[in-house]
Amino acid sequence: MDDRNILKRISELVDEEHRLRSTAQVNEAGTADEQDRLRELEESLDQCWDLLRRRRAARQAHGDPEAQGARPVSEVERYLQ
Repeated sequence: MDDRNILKRISELVDEEHRLRSTAQVNEAGTADEQDRLRELEESLDQCWDLLRRRRAARQAHGDPEAQGARPVSEVERYLQ
């Protein structure tokens, strides 16, 4: 997956997240399924951003961005913000 595809995926996930959040605001909390999907979207977004950052770092260090793969959610979600 190249950077453009990752950015496209991020955009798709953000669009879906916005739609779900808008629906949740109207319904004052959203359904359990919507809340679960929002959590999945947030995790997927974190994975995509992590992969994009690591690919860019590899490129700057004259490494191979293609050698970078998505890290598991459990690893990405433990990062301190």
